[in-house]
Amino acid sequence: MVNRNNALRGQMTCSTSALAIALLLAVVVTPTRNAHAQGTPSSGGPSAAPGDTSLTFHGITLYGTVDIGLQYATHSAPISDSYINGTLAFVRPNSNNSVFGATPSNLSQSKIGLQGIEPLVGDWSAVFRLETFFNPQSGEISNALKSLTNNNGRPLADQDSGADSSVAGQTFQASYIGLASPTFGSLTFGRQPTLLHDGVAKYDPQIYSLAFSLLGAQGITAGGGDTEDRRLNSSLRYSEHIGAAHFGAEYKFNGATGSASTAAQFEVGYEYANASIDAYYSEVKDAISMASLSAAQVTALPPLGFSSNNSLAGTVSDNKAYAIMALYTFGAPSVYAGYEYIRFANPATPLSAGFDDIGGYKLAFVNNTAYDNDKNLQVFWAGLRYTATPKLTLAVAYYGYKQNSYATGAHTDCSSDVNGGCSGSETVLTLSADYRFSKRFDTYVGTMYSHVQNGLASGYLHTSNIATTIGMRFLF
Repeated sequence: MVNRNNALRGQMTCSTSALAIALLLAVVVTPTRNAHAQGTPSSGGPSAAPGDTSLTFHGITLYGTVDIGLQYATHSAPISDSYINGTLAFVRPNSNNSVFGATPSNLSQSKIGLQGIEPLVGDWSAVFRLETFFNPQSGEISNALKSLTNNNGRPLADQDSGADSSVAGQTFQASYIGLASPTFGSLTFGRQPTLLHDGVAKYDPQIYSLAFSLLGAQGITAGGGDTEDRRLNSSLRYSEHIGAAHFGAEYKFNGATGSASTAAQFEVGYEYANASIDAYYSEVKDAISMASLSAAQVTALPPLGFSSNNSLAGTVSDNKAYAIMALYTFGAPSVYAGYEYIRFANPATPLSAGFDDIGGYKLAFVNNTAYDNDKNLQVFWAGLRYTATPKLTLAVAYYGYKQNSYATGAHTDCSSDVNGGCSGSETVLTLSADYRFSKRFDTYVGTMYSHVQNGLASGYLHTSNIATTIGMRFLF
């Protein structure tokens, strides 16, 4: 146990060192304000803006976001220093008392990164990206699974904010290298976001905000069923544009750290005039959804290799997802809409207790039979973004979940909150306003209302929450 804890502390030390190195690079690169800028093809995330030469030198660009604000929630859990955005703006099982405090990454994820492009031959270039997520209110590397282990053995009413995520304290949330060509497309390999992740970010009226979007705050949609699959280790990704059409494919190899098997996604889309539409298919084998341990599970942990600091309970499934998303711009206003159907089934290859999940966390207690009847989850959303002035953008959005009844035995075909497998629904409404004072600095304010019922409310302390957030963001 001592060695394991030392390993976890070492992991945090390495992560903090990586952030320090990136900040040091900022000091080195900043003086090169007259350097030649080059944009970088990417698999998600910002690229250097055309003509912006301030942080680009010899094709290497430093970029980042610092986002922090204040949030008041009617029913939430205490703010976590390690969870990605401190608290959960939408209602969760442990949402209990009213909470007010500083929350990070409300409008967009706070991060620091390096990206580069190096011309090779013809129109081919080599590209890379390294990106680290952090929480500005605490200075910690973002780590959702740590927020879950912090709640191990604690009753719901005493828990802090926490939920599963692909962000588990890794040094880099993006770390890939590849080749790119305007003619032949881009091919990248490493840890990178999924095609669904980028699609949701493009077609979400709240632009994937953690405080104002259900899609951003909960990664089920972008992960094709489980948020840990929003980003994939050891994935090979290809994207190409041919005229107004575009398509992409992504494959996660078997045997990668943090995965038992494989994942695959495909995308095809078309843009015409002011309209854009994309369709997606996703399949993930042995997807994992992690949760905190109960007090009884903490007591029952094996004596060697397991501790309450590195162990969690997990549900394993084979997931398939189909999605279609679209937007249309009328000028100042743009209309967004999307739909995703996700099927959860018992895994064809069950996992065993002791499996090493992402971030070095262990699957101490595993459920491979949660879906003797397939679970079907429908996700749908629509909204409007309106550019009221060149500096002010307003957005309104509706998000919904609808779950079938997949419970067995005495709860078969149930439609109440007596069991999590009963049919149920979730409704989320959001409003936001973003005012840009300058190219790099903006402020925002917004509200999220969320309500769950029937099966999706099973075990909840409260079934609704209103979270209002105000904050500021600096981009570079």
